[in-house]
Amino acid sequence: MIENNPIAESYSDMFKRVKEKGEGVFIPFIVAGDPDFETSLRMVRMMVDGGADALEIGFPFSDPLADGPTVQSADIRALNSGMNTDKGFEFVRRIREFTDIPIGLLVYYNLIYKMGVDKFYRKAHISGVNGVLAADLPPEEASIAIEAARNNGVNQIFLAAQSTSNERLKKIVELCSGFLYVVSVMGVTGARSQLKVSTVELVERMRIHTQLPICVGFGISKPEHVREVIAAGADGAIVGSALIDVMVNNVENSEFRVRECCQIMKNATKVR
Repeated sequence: MIENNPIAESYSDMFKRVKEKGEGVFIPFIVAGDPDFETSLRMVRMMVDGGADALEIGFPFSDPLADGPTVQSADIRALNSGMNTDKGFEFVRRIREFTDIPIGLLVYYNLIYKMGVDKFYRKAHISGVNGVLAADLPPEEASIAIEAARNNGVNQIFLAAQSTSNERLKKIVELCSGFLYVVSVMGVTGARSQLKVSTVELVERMRIHTQLPICVGFGISKPEHVREVIAAGADGAIVGSALIDVMVNNVENSEFRVRECCQIMKNATKVR
């Protein structure tokens, strides 16, 4: 087994560092190559400058079933710009030129399978990736991916949702590493105006069943959402569609607006 990537801070060290400051973790999401390679790379730099504790990078896919219209549109723009899996790993390597915070990939399993499972995880490790979440890969069918992740020093991250039973949750947390990704809403990704009470209850239920760090995503789009999930016991919040909307709606000053939005979201984690 290869040790965790030496050029990157581990998830465990990052969560410990942030917790010691009395803060929650803020993880912004971006689709690699949206709207093009260099522009999205500049956006990542703004996210880091804005206070990101870790990053979630989406590799664009033609049929992203777990994603709503905002991320689907970002995937289309990225694919049209020529982004593919190999260029995605190049994208990560470029990010590693200016930050060592943890980087997770959000992908669809077809991309892993097409490249070859072990080759994908090996390239992920070499590029500087900490963790991989395949949105459409259930843990019951993930033994090959889990083995490849372990052999290549990469965390395999899984989703848990409101529909996840306590029995199944126990199995998920046994296989998961890095952190547990908790889906805040029933449905696809996308900004929501309000955070449901059931989301807070979900975080509380997840906390009973695992010692893994818990990060909440899907629908987290406002600072008050971040404050609520952190106050409920989550270790971090993942914000994606809201940031993509900022980029799309503020083309002329998108870098400033993305950094500003990240600063606001990060400040919202300081509730402990």
